[in-house]
Amino acid sequence: MNPTTRDQLMKVSTATLATALFKRGLRGQMIQDVRPLNPGLPNMVGEAFTLRYMPAREDRNGIAVFQNRDHPQRVAVERCPPGAVMVIDSRKDARAASAGGILVARLMQRGAAGVVTDGGFRDSPDIAKYAMPAYHSRPSAPTNLTLHEAIEINGPIGCGDAPVFPGDVVVGDAEGVIVIPAHLADEIAAEATEMTVFEDFVQEKVMEGRSVLGLYPPTDEQSRTDFAAWRQARGR
Repeated sequence: MNPTTRDQLMKVSTATLATALFKRGLRGQMIQDVRPLNPGLPNMVGEAFTLRYMPAREDRNGIAVFQNRDHPQRVAVERCPPGAVMVIDSRKDARAASAGGILVARLMQRGAAGVVTDGGFRDSPDIAKYAMPAYHSRPSAPTNLTLHEAIEINGPIGCGDAPVFPGDVVVGDAEGVIVIPAHLADEIAAEATEMTVFEDFVQEKVMEGRSVLGLYPPTDEQSRTDFAAWRQARGR
């Protein structure tokens, strides 16, 4: 990822990104029904590295499968590149965990930018204390083998109804997680940065008592003039 793009995305909200994507006709890029375990952290930004689960079949998913060094869940944790976000397709089923505290800790120690699942994590109180962003639907104590079989590493997936392709840019904040198609990441980041500056101006003026009419969006010439002066005064 372009370092400038990464820096810009660290400073913008998923709400602003969603609007920028909507302007391009993309309505379904927000991962639905996930929330941060550790909402006080900075934005999560990284390229998607994916893991897909399918429904478990009992004769294939006994506890002994974890002894296999080639088990896809374990392999995915060891292959996820530093700076990437592991995105897990758990079929929106949080009745069994997508991963637990040990595997999430391993991702963190290997330098991953974060992890998100449309299922749940076990050991969630521990994960909530980690310095790496993590997002899930809800806590889930049962092992993943109860309901899930890890079946594919770094292929296209759906996560919380959002399409995710390897290399797409994933951004998370305190509200949730959004997926930016890789080929749009640079322009979306630049546009969202500009939008954020303007929205900061609008927020300040609204808090001063100004009406949003003509201000947001800026249809009045006076609003445009005021914004230009505000921006110059603040060096933004």
